Amino acid sequence: MARPADTRLLLDVMLGGLVSILRMVGYDTAYALDRDIEADEAILAWAEQEGRLLLTRDVDVAERAGDSLLLKELDPQDQLAELADAGFELELTEPTRCSRCNGPLARVESGPGPEAGPDPTDERVWQCRDCGQFYWIGSHWEHLRAQLPD
Repeated sequence: MARPADTRLLLDVMLGGLVSILRMVGYDTAYALDRDIEADEAILAWAEQEGRLLLTRDVDVAERAGDSLLLKELDPQDQLAELADAGFELELTEPTRCSRCNGPLARVESGPGPEAGPDPTDERVWQCRDCGQFYWIGSHWEHLRAQLPD
């Protein structure tokens, strides 16, 4: 079983629809286009260097990678089902990773919160330590929960 706490991922350019979802369920998820990397050799080197499981739709790249999972489906919803079938834990708990930049989140206990969001003294709010983005559990969270395979 792949668990967010101990599975670091790298998604190639073909899997952009999964990036924010996997981050929201807690996986440390790097994405090739976040670094403008498209070349197979560079992606393979990155995965190896950082000890990341490479998720790809490219058969050749999957075969050449040290640790990879080949996804066959095109639709992100179907790809989530593939991941669940492969033993990936896909549950929403408290937010831990920034869906925008993959940075770690910290709970905001007091002080300024999001400009257009809840007050941290009234509702749980988290902030990305890297990019400053705020998060709270709202309608987007429930929408994602409905998308996750059972």
